[in-house]
Amino acid sequence: MKPCHNCQAVIDEYILDKQLEPLRELTVDDFNLCVDCATIVPGACIECNGAVYVPRDVTVTPDFCPACRSDHIERSGYDPGWNLETTSV
Repeated sequence: MKPCHNCQAVIDEYILDKQLEPLRELTVDDFNLCVDCATIVPGACIECNGAVYVPRDVTVTPDFCPACRSDHIERSGYDPGWNLETTSV
């Protein structure tokens, strides 16, 4: 069992796996946060309309889920980051 990277609590892998189900193909092994330190936001990814996760101390919801961000890096070699930068016109 790993400690949470944020609060150092022991990660309950069963509960976290259930919470992470909306995140495509990810499991508790992909995270170092416990269920109390992360929030899952369904439908927030601008590419696949999938869920994103937000650490509790972060106030901005990411625009890309981890899977779409990874896909974009593989396709283009460019990391778009978690949030789409928009320029005002």
